[in-house]
Amino acid sequence: MGTLSYGMISSLDGFVAGADGDFDWAEPDEETHRFVNERERTVGTYLYGRRMFETMRAWAEDDWLADQPDYVREYADIWRAADKVVFSTTLAVPGIERTRVEPHVDLRALRTVKESSDTDLSVSGPTLAADLLRAGLVDELAIYVAPVVIGAGTRLLPTGLRLALSLAEEHRFASGIVFLRYTVRGGDGPQA
Repeated sequence: MGTLSYGMISSLDGFVAGADGDFDWAEPDEETHRFVNERERTVGTYLYGRRMFETMRAWAEDDWLADQPDYVREYADIWRAADKVVFSTTLAVPGIERTRVEPHVDLRALRTVKESSDTDLSVSGPTLAADLLRAGLVDELAIYVAPVVIGAGTRLLPTGLRLALSLAEEHRFASGIVFLRYTVRGGDGPQA
């Protein structure tokens, strides 16, 4: 069975994007990027909502990668080698290898995919992740906390969600980013 991980770069105050959608403060340095590459090698399937997929689809484009450092090009190869499932009612055929669009999130089907997978799965994007967290499908949180406070924006975690977590791993980078990996022990879903 594969592990389903929710991973994102977050500000210290818990946002993955600013109020205007900006996330330039979240660009990883070389050390962090190489660490991410090693972690992502185990991912066989990425799960995205439309907005996160639109952000990530740049990794399928060759034109901008030619002048990038080796660790950036390496991530593109890792990303391209994995399957990608995009949950969207508005996205047309994505035109990217190993990518399919599903019109809705079928939690039973996702549970079956997870249970039968030989590789890990990763959900990125807070909206889709919230649905999977509430359904009890997420096994771990893999959060890269950036040393910045942005004050408002898109939250990493939904309000009203309660989870019991165990710290499984932590790593500090020279840039000030801190990686925290928590296993999910349980939760009781949204709170009133």
